[in-house]
Amino acid sequence: MVKKPTLPFAQQAVFDAPELGDWYSPVILGPSTVGNLASSPVCLRQTIGVIEQLEPDDYIRYLLAYYQTGLERLGEAWRYADITTVLVAAAQLLQPQHYLEIGVRRGRSMAMVAATCPKCEMVGFDMWMPDYAGIPNPGPDFVRAELAKLGYIGRLELISGNSHKTLPGYFREHPKTYFDLITVDGDHTERGAERDLYDVLPRLKVGGVLVFDDINHPLHPYLAKVWYRVVAGAAQFVTWQFTELGYGVALAVRREA
Repeated sequence: MVKKPTLPFAQQAVFDAPELGDWYSPVILGPSTVGNLASSPVCLRQTIGVIEQLEPDDYIRYLLAYYQTGLERLGEAWRYADITTVLVAAAQLLQPQHYLEIGVRRGRSMAMVAATCPKCEMVGFDMWMPDYAGIPNPGPDFVRAELAKLGYIGRLELISGNSHKTLPGYFREHPKTYFDLITVDGDHTERGAERDLYDVLPRLKVGGVLVFDDINHPLHPYLAKVWYRVVAGAAQFVTWQFTELGYGVALAVRREA
């Protein structure tokens, strides 16, 4: 029988009936459940609905045109996933109460969670470097305004600075805070991405979902190796990846402490 974990549960993701015994792992949410929903046309259309409410930039215009072309030409057979569709799917299934994001930028990814779970408490970390990747990056006030458009009413904390300093500091100040859903999309160097993953993994609840972006990005081919080394190869996690199209995205469900 499986011992109960000491980490808190992501409640939507577990079967907790101690009177019946502990025959299986308590986690009932598998990564393929999230992935199948995330790659469906239904989820993509929901994602489009959120993105269309945000302030457009060159990348958003490109994404919307790409999404629409895929749906128009290939219809219900088309399967596509990226960080936004994965977050919409994970938020729908988990109904997270606490969400953490590294790499907020203009708030596009965070908007997916905010629109799906408008009362979720969220904390985001970013350096808000001006004109990052050639696109204006206005900062925390812009992100707050974007989320307000979506009807978000939860508690939001946006922390500026290098995540390798601000994240450990936040965890020291909040030693009992754990998250149902975490996104790592910040430092894209090999060592930096690895460090962000190692920093957040101890704070992911059992049954919680971790999202990691750009595992198929041509400028960052090592990110896939980081993912497999740190997460996919660890016994505590079960994983799903989408690399057929776009820059690729990976997710993991924590199945044990």
